Amino acid sequence: MPAVFPFLAVEYNQGSGDVSAVIAPPYDVLNLSQKQALLDRDANNIVKIDLPHVPAKELGPKEVYAAAGESYRRMLDSGELRKRETPAMFAYRQTFEFEGEQHERCGMSVTVETVAFGEREGGGILAHEQTFGGPKEDRKALMEATACQTSPIFGVHQDAQGVATKIVRDIMDSRPADMTAKIADGVLQEVWAVEDESTITAYQNALAGEDIFVADGHHRYNTALNYLNELSKKNGNNIPADHPARRTMMVLVSMADPGLAIGPTHRVLGGMENYSIDEFRNAAAGLLNIEPIDNDPQTFLAQMDVLAEREKTNVFGIYDFDTGLCFAAWPVLKDPLQEKFPDQSAAWRQLDVAIIQHLIVDEICSPELNNGEPVKWAFPHSIDEVLAIGRGDETGSSIAGGGKAQVAIIVRPTPLEAVRDVSRAGELMPQKSTFFYPKLATGLWLNPLG
Repeated sequence: MPAVFPFLAVEYNQGSGDVSAVIAPPYDVLNLSQKQALLDRDANNIVKIDLPHVPAKELGPKEVYAAAGESYRRMLDSGELRKRETPAMFAYRQTFEFEGEQHERCGMSVTVETVAFGEREGGGILAHEQTFGGPKEDRKALMEATACQTSPIFGVHQDAQGVATKIVRDIMDSRPADMTAKIADGVLQEVWAVEDESTITAYQNALAGEDIFVADGHHRYNTALNYLNELSKKNGNNIPADHPARRTMMVLVSMADPGLAIGPTHRVLGGMENYSIDEFRNAAAGLLNIEPIDNDPQTFLAQMDVLAEREKTNVFGIYDFDTGLCFAAWPVLKDPLQEKFPDQSAAWRQLDVAIIQHLIVDEICSPELNNGEPVKWAFPHSIDEVLAIGRGDETGSSIAGGGKAQVAIIVRPTPLEAVRDVSRAGELMPQKSTFFYPKLATGLWLNPLG
């Protein structure tokens, strides 16, 4: 693993007490009205800095980033934000309900060497998702305006013996949290500052030699790399070894941590000119086996589990919005993408999301049901969200402006083992392949780069 370090975090309220009013969900899940609601609660909420442009999927006007930088510096000058005097790591616990059960996900906020993606001796930083230009341009403009990393990247690591997660949880058992918060998603956030050298060294040793797999924040990590590269060019490739830009803020969670939860990201498809469930089934003949199941969307996942055990292969749920009919489907071939993608790893070819994109969408929906034109997508995480998109209630869906939802493809969560294997193969999954719940909060720490 790249070396991990304590850092001189910038914090609200001197890193203590209840900071619920000033922290926020990550920038990429907020719309304009949600941003305003946070600012109405507290005018100095972190979104004033972290979300200068909505939507954050594209570059905004220069002045909004300049204003974010001015807000950041003004909050530092006023004492609303304050930089620590002693470097620290931060044990971080999120308590939440997921799929009807209570979870506590525990990790450590640190800085990590900013090194290029890929395997390297001693452990590398490995990606698994595609990135796009617009979000990286937005984050880079913000980083340049603030000279600061405003939200942590979420990384996971193997920790096969559970040593790192034991260190983190022992800290939490030893004393009350220094800082707490609860925001609209209902997740309890708790933070313990760790300054003593023996605990920091023990945690560093526990991670030695391990890879970091980026769970969430690929665009932000790419931005950190680009920021460092441009800074290096401007300074004649002479950046000091201890320059803050050589390190990137991350929250690291052990794969052995019992609170690590992964949810599904379903696919809702629409905008197909020639779609009906009968036409879909006809077009899928020879590619998919399709079997009717109980017409209750809330039982999809349980029924899929039974069929996956029976068929020993990838099983999807199919929900037709017009009729309300439910089906299970699985590929006719055991390795349906082998011929099309012989150079991809078996782990990549067996991903549910890869089979949906390259078999169901590229070979069935687009050519057979939409005259070769692209299909519109939405990416809900729950069956309730799927049904809301079908009713037209989910106005944030990309389908909203392009016709009604027609069919949902229901998937099971991408396993951690698949994230590990695909990342180590140096491959990238299709977008929205993983959903680590909950998201990390923004505003508990900022990492200054000046």
